[in-house]
Amino acid sequence: MSVAFRRESDEEHREPRFELPIPAGANLVTAAGPALIAARVSELEAAVAAATGEDRERLLRELRYWHTRAATAEVVAPPADDEAGIGSRVTFRLNGATRTITIVGHDEADAEARIAFAAPLARALMGTGPGDLADFQGHSEAIEVIAVENH
Repeated sequence: MSVAFRRESDEEHREPRFELPIPAGANLVTAAGPALIAARVSELEAAVAAATGEDRERLLRELRYWHTRAATAEVVAPPADDEAGIGSRVTFRLNGATRTITIVGHDEADAEARIAFAAPLARALMGTGPGDLADFQGHSEAIEVIAVENH
């Protein structure tokens, strides 16, 4: 049979589905990190059990990501008192505005108050303490650290 008359399946025209990218480097997390990851795994396992078709495939891919993150999580000891690090809640002033953020692992971060330790702002804050000034985005002493809380 000629290839010209062969019916191609829809599968042949789909884009390949790659695994979710794993952030480079160690999977450092706060003490709360393993429980957050475990909760996400449980949530996805329940969703996979109820899903079918493409939804199920998407959920299985996400579940593989979270299983990998659970297996590689490394809990980081809290930093020294008054020194910003992973797990610290830092209040600082940048461009005249005062903000408070918590430095966490990649998978613990959210859009506003919890930022990953690899984010540029977190990297600028790590190792600082109250009263310190830190460089940020090419500006010397752009950040003034007001307070650091470690639990």
